[in-house]
Amino acid sequence: MTMIHSVDAAEIINVLFQEGVLAAHSTRTLMLLRNDPEEQCSQLLALLHTSEHPEAFLQLYRALQNEPHLEWLVRRIDEYTDQEVRNLLQRQQIGDQPGKYQSTDS
Repeated sequence: MTMIHSVDAAEIINVLFQEGVLAAHSTRTLMLLRNDPEEQCSQLLALLHTSEHPEAFLQLYRALQNEPHLEWLVRRIDEYTDQEVRNLLQRQQIGDQPGKYQSTDS
């Protein structure tokens, strides 16, 4: 397991909100934690883990791909991604239909 410290998750949180993974209430709560990046990331992962959104972690992965300073993390994830997940990522047109799933974590 790799622990990541001091990641500015604001852009990632914004993307997840835009894609309907996070509700407005959760987004506001996470943004209030911006002075504690470790807690912010921990809470974000907890929300995604308990989310009913069927593509929560796929959307997180896509958001990470848009952050140049996290390119190393994407490469690390790719090392552990099994073929089934790769196939799913190829089949999905994530991002082409913003907001197609409405979050229920209000």
